[in-house]
Amino acid sequence: MSENSQNLKNIGLKATYPRLKILDLFQTTEQRHLTAEDVYRLLMNEGMDIGLATVYRVLTQFEQAGLLERHYFESGKAVFELNKGGHHDHLVCLQCGKVEEFFDPEIERRQNVVAEERGFAVKEHALYLYADCLRKDCPNRND
Repeated sequence: MSENSQNLKNIGLKATYPRLKILDLFQTTEQRHLTAEDVYRLLMNEGMDIGLATVYRVLTQFEQAGLLERHYFESGKAVFELNKGGHHDHLVCLQCGKVEEFFDPEIERRQNVVAEERGFAVKEHALYLYADCLRKDCPNRND
């Protein structure tokens, strides 16, 4: 956690225990996209005495500092993911909520072409494709 402590100091945040634990959680969890409630529940499971308001505050601070990215998928609930620097888009299952990340150079190229044809220059974008996953084990699959 000493590297994380230095990382927080580098972005102007004091390395408090809650901040260090939340940053460590995002770096070690298998799940890439977490809601504030997910973070709160995982910390409580580890026996950490922390309030949900503190979790929200830390997540917002991390987002403002560029450590986390915030997304709003179909549920309307904010989910956060570690900002690893590389751009990617998301596929979201409307049945089970599974989120799959992907990058497609052709889609990126076409977005820029479409924008240019209409007199725009893309500065940033977020692409979310909402679909029904075809996994046999999708828990909410409608056959």
